[in-house]
Amino acid sequence: MASDPSRTFFPYGRQTISEQDIQAVVHVLRSDYLTTGPMVSQFEQRLCEHTGARFASVYNSGTSALHGMYAAMGVGPGDQIITSPLTFAATANAAHYLGATVKFVDVEPDTGNLDPVALAAAISPDTRLVVAVDFAGHPADYDAIHQVANACGVPVVADAAHSMGATYRGRPVGTLCVATEVSMHPVKPITTAEGGAVLTDSEEIHAYAARFRSHGMVRTPDAMNEYHGPWYMEQHDLGFNYRLTDVQCALGVSQIGRLGEFIGRRQRIADLYTELLADLPGIQLPTMRPDVRSGWHLYVIRTLDAAHRRPLFERLRELNVGVQVHYLPVYMHPWYRKNGYADVGCEQAESIYWRSISLPIYPAMTDADVDEVVTRVREAVRERQA
Repeated sequence: MASDPSRTFFPYGRQTISEQDIQAVVHVLRSDYLTTGPMVSQFEQRLCEHTGARFASVYNSGTSALHGMYAAMGVGPGDQIITSPLTFAATANAAHYLGATVKFVDVEPDTGNLDPVALAAAISPDTRLVVAVDFAGHPADYDAIHQVANACGVPVVADAAHSMGATYRGRPVGTLCVATEVSMHPVKPITTAEGGAVLTDSEEIHAYAARFRSHGMVRTPDAMNEYHGPWYMEQHDLGFNYRLTDVQCALGVSQIGRLGEFIGRRQRIADLYTELLADLPGIQLPTMRPDVRSGWHLYVIRTLDAAHRRPLFERLRELNVGVQVHYLPVYMHPWYRKNGYADVGCEQAESIYWRSISLPIYPAMTDADVDEVVTRVREAVRERQA
Protein backbone atom coordinates (compact mmCIF):
# COMPACT_ATOMS: atom_id res chain seq x y z
CA MET A 1 0.00 0.00 0.00
CA ALA A 2 1.34 3.44 -0.93
CA SER A 3 1.77 6.20 1.63
CA ASP A 4 -1.11 8.62 2.15
CA PRO A 5 -0.19 11.91 0.37
CA SER A 6 -2.84 13.81 2.33
CA ARG A 7 -0.83 13.38 5.54
CA THR A 8 2.29 15.40 6.30
CA PHE A 9 5.48 13.39 6.04
CA PHE A 10 7.69 13.36 9.13
CA PRO A 11 11.25 12.05 8.57
CA TYR A 12 13.03 10.37 11.47
CA GLY A 13 15.53 13.24 11.50
CA ARG A 14 16.46 16.36 9.55
CA GLN A 15 18.59 19.50 9.74
CA THR A 16 17.32 22.79 11.18
CA ILE A 17 18.70 25.70 9.13
CA SER A 18 18.03 29.34 10.00
CA GLU A 19 18.46 32.52 7.98
CA GLN A 20 21.46 33.27 10.21
CA ASP A 21 23.04 29.98 9.09
CA ILE A 22 22.46 30.86 5.45
CA GLN A 23 23.95 34.33 5.83
CA ALA A 24 27.02 32.90 7.60
CA VAL A 25 27.67 30.63 4.64
CA VAL A 26 27.02 33.40 2.10
CA HIS A 27 29.52 35.64 3.93
CA VAL A 28 32.27 33.03 3.46
CA LEU A 29 31.32 32.47 -0.18
CA ARG A 30 32.01 36.18 -0.70
CA SER A 31 35.33 36.04 1.16
CA ASP A 32 38.84 35.08 0.10
CA TYR A 33 38.70 31.62 1.72
CA LEU A 34 36.56 28.64 0.75
CA THR A 35 38.65 25.69 1.94
CA THR A 36 41.02 26.01 4.91
CA GLY A 37 40.81 29.51 6.31
CA PRO A 38 39.97 31.42 9.49
CA MET A 39 36.55 29.78 9.99
CA VAL A 40 38.18 26.39 10.61
CA SER A 41 40.07 27.54 13.69
CA GLN A 42 37.07 29.59 14.84
CA PHE A 43 34.80 26.55 14.65
CA GLU A 44 37.36 24.41 16.49
CA GLN A 45 37.52 27.01 19.25
CA ARG A 46 33.72 27.06 19.54
CA LEU A 47 33.63 23.26 19.71
CA CYS A 48 36.05 23.39 22.63
CA GLU A 49 33.96 26.03 24.39
CA HIS A 50 30.77 23.99 24.05
CA THR A 51 32.19 20.56 24.89
CA GLY A 52 34.86 21.38 27.46
CA ALA A 53 37.61 19.71 25.42
CA ARG A 54 41.00 21.43 25.26
CA PHE A 55 41.55 20.73 21.55
CA ALA A 56 39.38 20.03 18.50
CA SER A 57 40.38 18.92 15.01
CA VAL A 58 37.55 19.14 12.48
CA TYR A 59 37.17 16.58 9.71
CA ASN A 60 35.03 16.23 6.59
CA SER A 61 32.89 13.45 8.08
CA GLY A 62 32.31 11.56 11.30
CA THR A 63 33.83 8.50 9.64
CA SER A 64 37.06 10.27 8.74
CA ALA A 65 37.20 11.65 12.30
CA LEU A 66 36.96 8.07 13.63
CA HIS A 67 39.78 7.07 11.27
CA GLY A 68 41.92 9.97 12.48
CA MET A 69 41.14 9.31 16.15
CA TYR A 70 42.09 5.64 15.92
CA ALA A 71 45.29 6.52 14.05
CA ALA A 72 46.17 9.13 16.67
CA MET A 73 45.69 6.45 19.33
CA GLY A 74 48.29 4.29 17.58
CA VAL A 75 45.95 1.63 16.16
CA GLY A 76 47.61 -0.28 13.36
CA PRO A 77 48.00 -3.66 11.65
CA GLY A 78 47.47 -6.60 13.98
CA ASP A 79 45.83 -4.54 16.73
CA GLN A 80 42.36 -5.24 18.09
CA ILE A 81 39.69 -2.78 19.16
CA ILE A 82 36.63 -3.67 21.21
CA THR A 83 33.35 -1.93 20.46
CA SER A 84 29.60 -2.32 20.38
CA PRO A 85 27.89 -3.95 17.39
CA LEU A 86 24.85 -1.67 17.82
CA THR A 87 26.24 1.22 15.80
CA PHE A 88 26.71 2.39 12.25
CA ALA A 89 29.34 0.30 10.48
CA ALA A 90 31.83 3.20 10.39
CA THR A 91 32.72 2.61 14.05
CA ALA A 92 34.25 -0.73 13.10
CA ASN A 93 35.21 0.08 9.51
CA ALA A 94 37.66 2.78 10.63
CA ALA A 95 39.65 0.15 12.53
CA HIS A 96 39.83 -2.05 9.44
CA TYR A 97 41.12 0.92 7.41
CA LEU A 98 44.19 0.78 9.67
CA GLY A 99 44.66 -2.99 9.40
CA ALA A 100 43.20 -3.72 12.84
CA THR A 101 40.52 -6.22 13.79
CA VAL A 102 37.35 -5.73 15.81
CA LYS A 103 35.94 -7.71 18.71
CA PHE A 104 32.25 -7.01 19.17
CA VAL A 105 30.97 -7.02 22.75
CA ASP A 106 27.29 -7.16 23.65
CA VAL A 107 25.25 -4.22 24.92
CA GLU A 108 23.17 -3.46 27.97
CA PRO A 109 19.50 -4.29 27.37
CA ASP A 110 18.17 -0.94 28.60
CA THR A 111 20.44 1.63 26.90
CA GLY A 112 21.89 -0.37 24.01
CA ASN A 113 25.36 0.79 25.07
CA LEU A 114 28.50 -1.29 25.60
CA ASP A 115 28.03 -3.63 28.58
CA PRO A 116 30.89 -3.24 31.10
CA VAL A 117 30.33 -6.80 32.38
CA ALA A 118 30.61 -8.23 28.87
CA LEU A 119 33.63 -6.00 28.27
CA ALA A 120 35.37 -7.43 31.34
CA ALA A 121 34.89 -10.94 29.96
CA ALA A 122 36.16 -10.00 26.49
CA ILE A 123 39.13 -7.70 27.09
CA SER A 124 42.53 -9.36 26.63
CA PRO A 125 46.23 -8.62 26.09
CA ASP A 126 45.41 -8.29 22.38
CA THR A 127 43.10 -5.33 22.98
CA ARG A 128 44.62 -2.01 21.91
CA LEU A 129 41.58 0.24 22.33
CA VAL A 130 38.04 0.21 23.73
CA VAL A 131 35.53 2.27 21.75
CA ALA A 132 32.34 3.16 23.62
CA VAL A 133 29.33 4.22 21.51
CA ASP A 134 26.65 6.58 22.83
CA PHE A 135 23.69 4.88 21.20
CA ALA A 136 20.78 7.23 20.35
CA GLY A 137 22.49 10.05 22.28
CA HIS A 138 22.51 8.30 25.69
CA PRO A 139 26.09 8.37 27.04
CA ALA A 140 27.63 4.98 27.82
CA ASP A 141 28.50 3.98 31.39
CA TYR A 142 31.94 5.54 31.15
CA ASP A 143 33.00 5.12 34.77
CA ALA A 144 32.35 1.38 34.67
CA ILE A 145 33.95 1.01 31.24
CA HIS A 146 37.05 2.95 32.34
CA GLN A 147 37.35 0.82 35.45
CA VAL A 148 37.48 -2.38 33.36
CA ALA A 149 39.81 -0.95 30.72
CA ASN A 150 42.16 0.81 33.15
CA ALA A 151 42.70 -2.44 35.04
CA CYS A 152 44.07 -3.88 31.80
CA GLY A 153 46.01 -0.79 30.74
CA VAL A 154 43.77 -0.18 27.71
CA PRO A 155 42.65 3.36 26.76
CA VAL A 156 39.00 4.19 26.10
CA VAL A 157 37.75 6.53 23.36
CA ALA A 158 34.21 7.64 22.60
CA ASP A 159 32.20 7.37 19.42
CA ALA A 160 29.90 10.24 20.37
CA ALA A 161 28.43 10.72 16.89
CA HIS A 162 24.96 10.78 18.50
CA SER A 163 25.64 12.67 21.71
CA MET A 164 27.31 16.07 21.38
CA GLY A 165 25.57 18.27 23.94
CA ALA A 166 24.79 15.37 26.28
CA THR A 167 26.23 14.90 29.78
CA TYR A 168 27.24 11.97 31.96
CA ARG A 169 27.20 12.50 35.73
CA GLY A 170 27.39 16.24 35.16
CA ARG A 171 30.35 16.05 32.74
CA PRO A 172 29.90 16.97 29.08
CA VAL A 173 30.48 14.57 26.24
CA GLY A 174 33.91 15.47 24.89
CA THR A 175 35.60 15.28 28.30
CA LEU A 176 34.80 11.66 29.23
CA CYS A 177 37.67 9.89 27.41
CA VAL A 178 41.20 10.54 26.22
CA ALA A 179 39.66 11.24 22.78
CA THR A 180 36.13 11.64 21.45
CA GLU A 181 34.70 11.65 17.93
CA VAL A 182 31.59 13.70 17.13
CA SER A 183 29.56 13.96 13.92
CA MET A 184 27.93 16.91 12.16
CA HIS A 185 25.79 15.01 9.65
CA PRO A 186 22.44 16.75 8.94
CA VAL A 187 20.48 14.59 11.40
CA LYS A 188 23.01 15.04 14.23
CA PRO A 189 22.89 17.63 17.09
CA ILE A 190 24.37 20.32 14.82
CA THR A 191 25.31 20.12 11.16
CA THR A 192 28.03 21.24 8.79
CA ALA A 193 26.26 19.31 5.96
CA GLU A 194 28.85 16.57 6.43
CA GLY A 195 31.53 16.77 9.08
CA GLY A 196 33.09 15.44 12.23
CA ALA A 197 35.71 16.28 14.82
CA VAL A 198 38.22 14.69 17.17
CA LEU A 199 38.09 16.20 20.66
CA THR A 200 40.85 15.66 23.21
CA ASP A 201 42.80 17.21 26.08
CA SER A 202 46.02 15.60 24.82
CA GLU A 203 48.33 17.87 22.85
CA GLU A 204 49.99 14.82 21.27
CA ILE A 205 46.72 13.25 20.10
CA HIS A 206 45.54 16.60 18.78
CA ALA A 207 48.74 17.22 16.83
CA TYR A 208 48.55 13.79 15.20
CA ALA A 209 44.84 14.13 14.38
CA ALA A 210 45.43 17.57 12.87
CA ARG A 211 48.23 16.22 10.63
CA PHE A 212 46.31 13.09 9.68
CA ARG A 213 43.43 15.06 8.14
CA SER A 214 45.85 17.02 5.93
CA HIS A 215 48.12 14.45 4.28
CA GLY A 216 50.32 14.12 7.37
CA MET A 217 51.87 17.50 6.56
CA VAL A 218 53.74 19.75 9.00
CA ARG A 219 53.89 23.48 8.29
CA THR A 220 55.38 25.04 11.44
CA PRO A 221 59.18 25.47 11.35
CA ASP A 222 59.76 24.29 14.92
CA ALA A 223 58.22 20.90 14.07
CA MET A 224 60.20 20.34 10.86
CA ASN A 225 63.32 18.27 10.29
CA GLU A 226 64.64 20.98 8.00
CA TYR A 227 63.50 24.47 7.02
CA HIS A 228 63.94 25.71 3.45
CA GLY A 229 61.86 28.87 3.63
CA PRO A 230 58.32 30.18 4.18
CA TRP A 231 56.90 27.99 1.39
CA TYR A 232 58.20 24.80 2.93
CA MET A 233 56.20 21.89 4.36
CA GLU A 234 57.06 18.30 5.28
CA GLN A 235 55.03 15.10 5.33
CA HIS A 236 55.70 13.38 8.65
CA ASP A 237 52.92 10.75 8.55
CA LEU A 238 50.82 8.98 5.94
CA GLY A 239 47.68 11.08 6.13
CA PHE A 240 44.57 11.81 4.10
CA ASN A 241 42.68 14.76 2.65
CA TYR A 242 39.99 14.85 5.34
CA ARG A 243 39.79 18.62 5.77
CA LEU A 244 36.56 20.49 6.49
CA THR A 245 36.01 23.66 4.46
CA ASP A 246 35.59 27.25 5.64
CA VAL A 247 32.13 27.22 4.07
CA GLN A 248 31.08 24.28 6.23
CA CYS A 249 32.79 25.66 9.33
CA ALA A 250 30.84 28.92 8.95
CA LEU A 251 27.66 26.85 9.13
CA GLY A 252 29.08 25.02 12.14
CA VAL A 253 29.91 28.24 14.00
CA SER A 254 26.38 29.50 13.42
CA GLN A 255 24.79 26.19 14.40
CA ILE A 256 26.78 25.53 17.56
CA GLY A 257 25.48 28.70 19.14
CA ARG A 258 22.09 26.96 19.22
CA LEU A 259 23.33 23.58 20.47
CA GLY A 260 21.73 24.02 23.88
CA GLU A 261 18.46 25.10 22.27
CA PHE A 262 18.52 22.09 19.93
CA ILE A 263 19.18 19.60 22.74
CA GLY A 264 16.49 21.22 24.89
CA ARG A 265 13.96 20.86 22.09
CA ARG A 266 14.90 17.22 21.54
CA GLN A 267 14.43 16.63 25.26
CA ARG A 268 10.97 18.22 25.10
CA ILE A 269 9.97 16.01 22.16
CA ALA A 270 11.25 12.90 23.95
CA ASP A 271 9.32 13.85 27.08
CA LEU A 272 6.14 14.27 25.05
CA TYR A 273 6.56 10.89 23.36
CA THR A 274 7.19 9.22 26.70
CA GLU A 275 4.10 10.83 28.23
CA LEU A 276 1.77 10.24 25.29
CA LEU A 277 2.86 6.67 24.49
CA ALA A 278 3.22 5.43 28.07
CA ASP A 279 0.03 3.34 27.99
CA LEU A 280 0.50 1.89 24.49
CA PRO A 281 0.32 -1.92 24.72
CA GLY A 282 3.00 -4.07 23.14
CA ILE A 283 5.55 -1.23 22.98
CA GLN A 284 8.65 -0.60 25.11
CA LEU A 285 9.79 3.01 25.41
CA PRO A 286 13.42 4.19 25.76
CA THR A 287 15.18 4.00 29.10
CA MET A 288 16.86 7.07 30.51
CA ARG A 289 19.27 6.58 33.40
CA PRO A 290 19.11 9.25 36.11
CA ASP A 291 22.81 10.16 35.90
CA VAL A 292 22.76 11.24 32.25
CA ARG A 293 21.29 13.97 30.08
CA SER A 294 20.79 12.41 26.67
CA GLY A 295 21.32 14.19 23.39
CA TRP A 296 18.20 12.38 22.08
CA HIS A 297 19.59 11.89 18.60
CA LEU A 298 17.06 9.06 18.26
CA TYR A 299 13.84 8.13 20.01
CA VAL A 300 13.75 4.34 19.68
CA ILE A 301 10.69 2.32 20.62
CA ARG A 302 10.73 -1.48 20.67
CA THR A 303 7.97 -3.97 19.99
CA LEU A 304 7.69 -6.58 22.72
CA ASP A 305 7.23 -9.22 20.01
CA ALA A 306 9.90 -9.16 17.29
CA ALA A 307 7.35 -10.49 14.79
CA HIS A 308 5.37 -7.25 15.16
CA ARG A 309 8.22 -4.90 14.23
CA ARG A 310 8.15 -5.17 10.43
CA PRO A 311 4.36 -4.85 9.96
CA LEU A 312 4.29 -1.90 12.36
CA PHE A 313 7.23 -0.27 10.57
CA GLU A 314 5.64 -0.72 7.16
CA ARG A 315 2.26 0.58 8.33
CA LEU A 316 3.89 3.69 9.82
CA ARG A 317 5.64 4.33 6.51
CA GLU A 318 2.24 4.04 4.80
CA LEU A 319 0.96 6.63 7.27
CA ASN A 320 3.79 8.99 6.16
CA VAL A 321 5.84 8.57 9.32
CA GLY A 322 9.43 8.26 8.12
CA VAL A 323 10.52 5.73 10.72
CA GLN A 324 13.92 4.04 10.53
CA VAL A 325 15.73 1.14 12.22
CA HIS A 326 19.02 1.62 14.12
CA TYR A 327 21.01 -0.60 13.69
CA LEU A 328 21.70 -3.91 12.03
CA PRO A 329 24.50 -5.25 14.27
CA VAL A 330 27.69 -4.55 12.36
CA TYR A 331 28.85 -8.18 12.24
CA MET A 332 25.63 -9.12 10.40
CA HIS A 333 26.55 -7.06 7.33
CA PRO A 334 27.64 -9.27 4.40
CA TRP A 335 31.19 -7.86 4.28
CA TYR A 336 31.73 -8.74 7.92
CA ARG A 337 30.16 -12.19 7.51
CA LYS A 338 32.61 -12.86 4.65
CA ASN A 339 35.62 -11.57 6.57
CA GLY A 340 35.79 -13.55 9.76
CA TYR A 341 32.70 -12.48 11.70
CA ALA A 342 30.21 -15.17 10.64
CA ASP A 343 30.15 -16.80 14.06
CA VAL A 344 29.76 -13.62 16.12
CA GLY A 345 26.57 -13.35 18.11
CA CYS A 346 25.50 -10.70 20.62
CA GLU A 347 22.13 -11.64 22.06
CA GLN A 348 21.09 -8.25 23.43
CA ALA A 349 22.19 -6.28 20.35
CA GLU A 350 20.27 -8.64 18.07
CA SER A 351 17.18 -8.50 20.28
CA ILE A 352 17.23 -4.71 20.14
CA TYR A 353 17.71 -4.72 16.37
CA TRP A 354 14.81 -7.06 15.65
CA ARG A 355 12.37 -5.04 17.79
CA SER A 356 13.41 -1.41 17.23
CA ILE A 357 11.76 1.47 15.38
CA SER A 358 13.14 5.02 15.47
CA LEU A 359 10.41 7.67 15.58
CA PRO A 360 10.83 11.20 14.16
CA ILE A 361 12.75 13.56 16.43
CA TYR A 362 14.36 16.83 15.32
CA PRO A 363 14.32 20.38 16.69
CA ALA A 364 11.91 21.81 14.11
CA MET A 365 9.13 19.45 15.21
CA THR A 366 6.33 21.31 17.00
CA ASP A 367 4.27 19.88 19.85
CA ALA A 368 1.45 19.53 17.33
CA ASP A 369 3.75 17.50 15.06
CA VAL A 370 4.55 15.18 17.95
CA ASP A 371 0.83 14.78 18.70
CA GLU A 372 0.22 13.86 15.07
CA VAL A 373 3.01 11.25 15.03
CA VAL A 374 1.61 9.78 18.27
CA THR A 375 -1.86 9.62 16.70
CA ARG A 376 -0.48 7.65 13.76
CA VAL A 377 1.56 5.33 15.98
CA ARG A 378 -1.56 4.59 18.01
CA GLU A 379 -3.53 4.02 14.82
CA ALA A 380 -0.96 1.56 13.51
CA VAL A 381 -0.73 -0.34 16.81
CA ARG A 382 -4.52 -0.46 17.13
CA GLU A 383 -4.84 -1.90 13.61
CA ARG A 384 -2.28 -4.56 14.47
CA GLN A 385 -4.28 -5.62 17.51
CA ALA A 386 -7.69 -5.57 15.79
